[in-house]
Amino acid sequence: MEAFDDLDAPDALELLAKAPDPVAAAKLTTTQIGAALKRARRRNIPDKAIKIQAVLRAKHLGQPAAVTAAYADSTRTLVALLVTLNEQVNFMHGRVLAEFGDDPHRYASAKARKNYAGTSPITRASGRKKVVTARYVLNDRLIDVLIAQAFSAPRVSPGARAYCEKQRARGIEFNAALRQLANRLVGILHDCLKTGTRYDEATAWSHRAHPLAA
Repeated sequence: MEAFDDLDAPDALELLAKAPDPVAAAKLTTTQIGAALKRARRRNIPDKAIKIQAVLRAKHLGQPAAVTAAYADSTRTLVALLVTLNEQVNFMHGRVLAEFGDDPHRYASAKARKNYAGTSPITRASGRKKVVTARYVLNDRLIDVLIAQAFSAPRVSPGARAYCEKQRARGIEFNAALRQLANRLVGILHDCLKTGTRYDEATAWSHRAHPLAA
């Protein structure tokens, strides 16, 4: 936990699989650590490898050998599950792009893409009364993976987590908050595809920093 900010990141999982107990972790070389960081496309690899090694070789409270071995087995199992989960998350991302298609001009606006995805709500107004409902005519395959993506996004994206928490604080039910988050993620995807830029956490959520932002 001291060595990595995100324990389900590829480099953290790779090193946990190689060294699931403190003794094995302390034996990791900077070369092994650096190789894992490189495969995870980290920056400043030499400096990070040295810092991580120092943390892993620091003194920690120990446990009896039998307990340590049991926890090491549990760690290996959890690592295998998380690796599979990450693979499925990446597969979902591919599904989203496949369902939208690869024509950059297919959707005239982010709103059009959201309408196709079925994440944008339908608003009906009559006099002073306004009713907001979810769309029911939609691409079932696409909405399923978008909701799954929205469910996992707060775990890895501070911006997505803050956005979802804000909706819940406003009294919005969990499923509705997930749909709103999915709608926002579709908008972010549209902007990335339109501008030909990679996702950037700060850029994607910067305008949500204002407390009154929806």
